[in-house]
Amino acid sequence: MREKLRRFLWGRYGNDNFNRFLMTASLVCLLLSMIFRGPFYLLALILLGYSYFRMFSRNIARRSEENRRYLSKSAKARNTLDKKKREFAQRKQYRFFRCPACRQKIRIPRGHGRIAITCRKCGNEFIGKS
Repeated sequence: MREKLRRFLWGRYGNDNFNRFLMTASLVCLLLSMIFRGPFYLLALILLGYSYFRMFSRNIARRSEENRRYLSKSAKARNTLDKKKREFAQRKQYRFFRCPACRQKIRIPRGHGRIAITCRKCGNEFIGKS
């Protein structure tokens, strides 16, 4: 049985980031369909069906192009989320400020009291408590 499954999956596209997004979106729609009435159940089935279609597709070039487009469109959101995660992880060692003039984000070590902070981008100086 395992060999039959292996032969069936040979040459298929498989799973990628866009498929994970589609499956997560279908799960969210299923949860929403349990809370609210509406087209959420049908939308969840369509998203899940499309993700399985992509997973078992033999047109690897087209599926790769779809994934590349998804990654390029979601890059800004993913980068913003990564920056927020890094900032949250460093919150105990550093304090973050924004320059009032140019809005540049500045990272200052904690525990130095009130200090004069100079922006490296525009040279503006302002007071902050670390």
